[in-house]
This record gives sequence, C-alpha cells and structure tokens, in this order.
Amino acid sequence: MENTLPNEIMKKAVKGISYISHPLRLRILEYLDVYGSSSVGSITEFIGENQITISQNLKKLRDADLVKTNKKGVFVFYDIYKEYPTSIFVCIRKLFASITNQEKFLDDDYKEILPVDFTTMVAGRIKLFANYDKMRILDYLLMNGKTNVSKIIQATNIKQAKVSLYLKRLYDDEFVKFHKEGRFIYYEITKGVHKTALQCIHKRYDNLKNRL
Repeated sequence: MENTLPNEIMKKAVKGISYISHPLRLRILEYLDVYGSSSVGSITEFIGENQITISQNLKKLRDADLVKTNKKGVFVFYDIYKEYPTSIFVCIRKLFASITNQEKFLDDDYKEILPVDFTTMVAGRIKLFANYDKMRILDYLLMNGKTNVSKIIQATNIKQAKVSLYLKRLYDDEFVKFHKEGRFIYYEITKGVHKTALQCIHKRYDNLKNRL
C-alpha cells in the first residue's frame, strides 16, 4: 500500500484514537493541552463533572499512556504524556477553523478551549471510525485517491465481505462517497475529522521517521 501507515503504527494510532473518542476524556486532554500541568481539582472545576468521574477517566488516560503524573508536595498534577494528543488537537482546531472561518485556529501554536458541543461532536465522530480495519481502508483511500473494492481488498488483505460491510458503514456515516464508472464503483474519502485525524497521524509519523 503506497505511503500508508505500517500495521504496527496503525494499531497504536487506533488504540490512541479509541481512548480519546469519549467526550469527557477528549475534554480532559483538551484542558491539559491548553492549560498545561493541572490538578484533579482544577480539571474538575473547569469541566463541571464530579471529581470521582474525572479521576476515573484520568486513570484510564494514564493507563493508555496519554497522560502522566508528577507530585508537587501533597498534590498530584497531570500532563499530556505524548506528543500524539497534542498534535490531534492542532488538527481538530484547524477543522474548527474551516467550519467557522476563525483563522486564529489555523495557527499551530494557538490554543483555546473549543465549544463543548463541537468537542462532543468530534468525539462521537471519532468513535465511529476508531476501528483497525476501517482506518486501514480510510488510510488507503487517503493516500491513493479514488479506487474500487477489488483494489482495496488486494491492498489491505481484508476479506471481501468485511470490506463491503465497512465501506457501507463508512458511507452511511459520511466518511466516504462513491460514484459509478461503467460497471465499477469507486470510493473516495470525504472531508471531516476522520480525514483530518489520519493526516495528523501521518504528519506525526513522518516527523518521527525524519528524526531517525
């Protein structure tokens, strides 16, 4: 598959994506991305959930290596652990900019908490494609342009029945579109958070390769 992500990288990306496809966790990560090292109390006060729920979700994010802790006296502070969530938020803000025409969000260094309804929508959309085979199909379409089912099957080595099923679901969720040319049906990836997220993952992967 030309320029598509290696399988191991894709597995890690899917794991990370699936953990942030939860509205509350996405908002917690967004808060840490914007405000930096923070205590449970500060996060709880800002988000407006009870502290037990925030603590439980912080534990899940820590178990997934998305946040880390450090102690300052008797207090525990949380930070984003890896570059990956931060890079995702850069892309999410750019997506928000494209929808609202607010150019300030196009700056990679600009950080601001996005509207809750937008963040919730993004989390919901991410959950719909946070699947290894779905993301492999989307990644192939991203990197190779419009193509038919046969080529997707050949390139991904996913069984035909699963490819057909996932393409239908991706179409129903408006992640892909299709058109007919003679007896062939060609699929293309659409614009949205799914395409933005994959482009972001590729950018991070390319940056890591260049450091080696």
